[in-house]
Amino acid sequence: MNSTTLQDHQIVSRQEWMRLSREFLDKEKELTRQSDELARQRRELPWTAVEKTYVFDSPHGKLGLADLFNGRSQLAVYHFMFGPDWTEGCPGCSYVTDHINGTLEHLAARDVSLVLVSRGPLEKLTAFKQRRGWKLPWVSSGCWDFNFDFGVAFTPEQVASGANAYNFGTTPPHGEENPGLSFFHKASSGALFHTYSTFGRGLDALLGTYVILDRAPQGRDEANLTSPMSWVRHHDKYEPTLTSIESCCHN
Repeated sequence: MNSTTLQDHQIVSRQEWMRLSREFLDKEKELTRQSDELARQRRELPWTAVEKTYVFDSPHGKLGLADLFNGRSQLAVYHFMFGPDWTEGCPGCSYVTDHINGTLEHLAARDVSLVLVSRGPLEKLTAFKQRRGWKLPWVSSGCWDFNFDFGVAFTPEQVASGANAYNFGTTPPHGEENPGLSFFHKASSGALFHTYSTFGRGLDALLGTYVILDRAPQGRDEANLTSPMSWVRHHDKYEPTLTSIESCCHN
């Protein structure tokens, strides 16, 4: 949407604006109720046992999947796109991680641990994490099968085939590395279960910036881009802008 479209937007009286906003609020409330119901159904989905052994490189040495729970019964794994030979992390996944970096303490209060997992070597992940200023734990799955088994890593041959292999077999993978969010439960017996995964647009729910943009006059304003998220940069690569009211007031 450009400025001309904004200038040509329908203008009504305050009374009419209130009436239309109230009508739209009813639609938003219905969507909220539908979302709550979908969340309930999601929690009722069956689980599947994780019987394979996975090993991760961490700053504390080799860890198994059970170790990533860090004493809690629930684990969220964000599959961060950082390939073995990459020099820095995916801008889109960095965009996601900027949003979820501050959730650790809140999730821990609800018995959930959150960990980033990538195929890149640990030393690269650690250096990039320090550059970003993140505190989320980040481990490397290295050459092991974890990312492949959970639907976010693919061989060059799989990518070249164009087959629908990503997002539960509904779309071709973007490349050898793809984003996703997976959840696990650890029973009192120690048994591990894979409970849920989401990919692609399912990750939008993590992005508070999109929540705000969706309510702004121009929305996400991505229609004329080469791809929806092509505007996203590592947060230290945007052009310098005023970031606070204080900065504005000093001019």
